[in-house]
Amino acid sequence: MSLPQSIFSIDVEDWFNLSGTGFEPPPSEWDRLESRIERNLHTLLELLAAAGGTATCFVVGYFAKRFPHLIREAAAAGHEIASHSYFHRLVYEMSADEFYQDVLATRKLLEDVSGQAVRGFRAPAFSVTRQTPWFFEKLVEAGYRYDSSVFPAPHQTGGLATDRLAPHRLETPAGALTEFPITAVRVLGRPMCFFGGGYLRLFPYRVIRAMGYTALNEGRPVVFYVHPREIDPDHPRMPLSLRRKFTCYVNLRSTRPKIRQILRDFNVSSFDRYMAQVAA
Repeated sequence: MSLPQSIFSIDVEDWFNLSGTGFEPPPSEWDRLESRIERNLHTLLELLAAAGGTATCFVVGYFAKRFPHLIREAAAAGHEIASHSYFHRLVYEMSADEFYQDVLATRKLLEDVSGQAVRGFRAPAFSVTRQTPWFFEKLVEAGYRYDSSVFPAPHQTGGLATDRLAPHRLETPAGALTEFPITAVRVLGRPMCFFGGGYLRLFPYRVIRAMGYTALNEGRPVVFYVHPREIDPDHPRMPLSLRRKFTCYVNLRSTRPKIRQILRDFNVSSFDRYMAQVAA
């Protein structure tokens, strides 16, 4: 019997998009920096193709405009294109109207570039918090139908405490939205993440697999997330604090083999395909 479906997602941003560190350069400087997105995203998509999997690519609008061919290639290969904001700004550093204008412009750009409807959003650094009570309503107003920004476990930049760990429907004054929280598993009564970013790189794979099967046995899909820079251990470094250096750069050489193991041991697809399967 095949495993229940889980979700694989890629936050399409570059090595210098480390929000909340104090060192992410302003967008006015991005054109002058070496970009490693093309090579790294191609590699991720090749890993998925080899395993017969698809993913959701949460794309920063700037990179869709700079590398439109890359987004079209991902869409043509069957991957879902979704939004990761226009310039990777933290949500809680914007006003409600600034956020609305940002996500609306990003959705329209991504639809123009990819030729497909853009329904999903993920906030940079999971920066939906108690400081952004308007977040879900503004997403619906901007034309989105699902979100995967809620990080229900401790996080350095974002995080929104919730007991609703499974995908669920939210009602807002502007309409309904489906929320896919980043997967967390309760350990000693507290939610912990194992399935993306520094967590994926830090924990041994046997722990990641066991925790993933725990979530599946609870009737929840596992939402995996990676960044292109994480399969590129030789990418340029930024002058971060010791703590952030650890979380951003620990075990980068483990990412690619762990992704291969995930694609072997889990039945992964994109958010849109998951929702289509659930609705069928």
